[in-house]
Amino acid sequence: MKWDDNGPSRDLEDRRGESGGGRGGFRLGGGRMGIGGFIVLLVLSVVFKTDLTGALGGGTESGSGNPEPAASVPGVSTPPAQSSAGEDTLVNYMSFVLDDAQQNWTRIFTERNAQYERARLVLFRDAVNTGCGAAESAAGPFYCPADQKVYIDLGFYDDLRRRFGAPGDFAQAYVLAHELGHHVQNVTGTERQMRRLQQQRPGDRNALSVAMELQADCYAGIWGKHAQEAGKLEAGDIEEALKAASAVGDDRISEMSGSAIRPESFTHGSAAQRMTWFRRGFDTGRVDACDTFADR
Repeated sequence: MKWDDNGPSRDLEDRRGESGGGRGGFRLGGGRMGIGGFIVLLVLSVVFKTDLTGALGGGTESGSGNPEPAASVPGVSTPPAQSSAGEDTLVNYMSFVLDDAQQNWTRIFTERNAQYERARLVLFRDAVNTGCGAAESAAGPFYCPADQKVYIDLGFYDDLRRRFGAPGDFAQAYVLAHELGHHVQNVTGTERQMRRLQQQRPGDRNALSVAMELQADCYAGIWGKHAQEAGKLEAGDIEEALKAASAVGDDRISEMSGSAIRPESFTHGSAAQRMTWFRRGFDTGRVDACDTFADR
């Protein structure tokens, strides 16, 4: 991907230098469990012959109860104790993707006579306190509706390349664009509506969670379309994003963990579904093409 190194974004909170929080055990009281955490639960389910993934409750969770306060003041960054030149470049690349995607969503909202509230990106190492509670790196990247922030441990991108077989800078961009898709859902009220439906129709809880995740994939594709029209994509970029979307499909993750593939237990969608909806967003560039709830 062609990008400009403009340094850290004003919407970036760099907490890589903090000691983190929640090291005594994983808890994400109001946020969405990420890809890494989902794999851990699947593996444990196989070991104990019990479905532990039900503890997730599916998809993104809106903040509720008494969320723990963030560990640092918004807008204040703590320089990391150690950061390589390569990691610094990755920070600036993530900043570019963050700003570019949010500029695109601002434009889309303005065209619809609506206001887009910018999200913030928090980079951390090992563990972090969020508006949704404490979380560890095993959770993978996630979005917290309570504080409107995306949380990423940059080490996840090593897993994406090595464990999931999805290398490339646009694969990395896809992950952030997907989480920003959840922010769009939060701003538009889709996230709250989905929670109400899950309470009203508990039997459809997982299916509604899948619809939520696939819509975020479609929204990521919309940004990809914008990047293409702006001349920022290079040969192979879309293939990288599609490979990443496929790699984190529930069926692929089940295969990696050695557990049986049970579509009724999916909370994020199959590899084919995730690729299809990212592609739909990319091919159309339209928000109205991303109605994954139409048949729910």
